[in-house]
Amino acid sequence: MSLQYVRIQDLVQARLYESEDQVIHDALRHLLLDKPDLRIQVAIHRYRANANLSLAQAAAIAGVSFERMKELLAQHSVPLRLGPVDVAEARAEVEMLL
Repeated sequence: MSLQYVRIQDLVQARLYESEDQVIHDALRHLLLDKPDLRIQVAIHRYRANANLSLAQAAAIAGVSFERMKELLAQHSVPLRLGPVDVAEARAEVEMLL
């Protein structure tokens, strides 16, 4: 089956999905499950670009352990931001790890 002939709106019109957004969300989820390297690259990019993203959150995005995320960031010459800024961030990190 050639996927080039299947359009997003075909899936919605066939009532397989409720909306185009739902199709895109599901497709993205499957893509990231199939290609873990993409998840890692996105996590590295978001950690580098967003000072509010914690190391634990980056690890969750990448689907790796906290220690592995530290290694990946070091390999990409991304400086670590260790330690929560406030109590709310500390709690959020603890919840993310549980």
